[in-house]
Amino acid sequence: MELLKQLCQVHAPAGNEVLMKEFILDYVEKNKANWKVQPEVIHGEEFQDCLMLVFGKPRTAIFAHMDSIGFTVKYDREIVKIGGPRTKHRYALVGKDSQGEIECEMDVPEGSEKYYYKFDREIDRGTELVFKCDFRQSDEFVQSCYMDNRLGCWNALKVAETLEDGIICFSSWEEHGGGTVRYLGKYIYEHYGVRQALISDITWVTDGVKHGKGVAISMRDRGIPRRTYINRVIDLARESGVDFQLEVEDAGGSDGNELQSSPYPFDWCFVGAPEDNVHTPDEKVHRHDIQCMLSLYKYLMLKL
Repeated sequence: MELLKQLCQVHAPAGNEVLMKEFILDYVEKNKANWKVQPEVIHGEEFQDCLMLVFGKPRTAIFAHMDSIGFTVKYDREIVKIGGPRTKHRYALVGKDSQGEIECEMDVPEGSEKYYYKFDREIDRGTELVFKCDFRQSDEFVQSCYMDNRLGCWNALKVAETLEDGIICFSSWEEHGGGTVRYLGKYIYEHYGVRQALISDITWVTDGVKHGKGVAISMRDRGIPRRTYINRVIDLARESGVDFQLEVEDAGGSDGNELQSSPYPFDWCFVGAPEDNVHTPDEKVHRHDIQCMLSLYKYLMLKL
């Protein structure tokens, strides 16, 4: 879990994913010699802060978003949300501005719909603040801020170790409306003919999806993927012997929704471990579900 801990500590709120991109590029460069297949690494200004790893003759793409939720400093010590973070009085926030490192507290006045920071000086407006990382492990659980979606990125990087044919796309902005998956999808469709995807992201513990019961395969959320493809993924999951749960929701979304609304005929399926304490500093995932997520991805990328 050391890699996951490092990922959770990288400052990369939506719109400023550059440090996560650099971390992943450095990790790939240092570790790819030990992987089964050496990928082509694709990045550059035309892809903004996204990157792709292309292995062999790809048939399927994995999408994992690099960004996190957070806050932007406004005026008069007010902060505004990046994405949908939960707010609570005295949550610890960290960041950096022109005057140096920042560690402050969230101030949520009773009855107010606005949020503020408490710090011993004014913070530069436009500065991004994120939850302070407190990475914890037990025999059953891993807990930290930003398991969504640093765990999805961890999963993709672990799949990369043995992947022979496939594409891994690390995307941006997912937590705050998206915007990169459409051009990433365009590129891989036009250059490699790939039109099916798995979404390596983290879902929620709900009445129907529990800790320790396996990875969740989402049959629908706010978006409804093509049933033929979903059925194929479920059949392969049953064939794999890996523990999984079926999720059916009417809200929430992911990079899959952007693929579906693109002008390209992509099939997609969200496959991810469930977490509790969503969008807080205390996101919590069961170790068994993490292992099931990784095992199922390896099987699906081999069979799809």
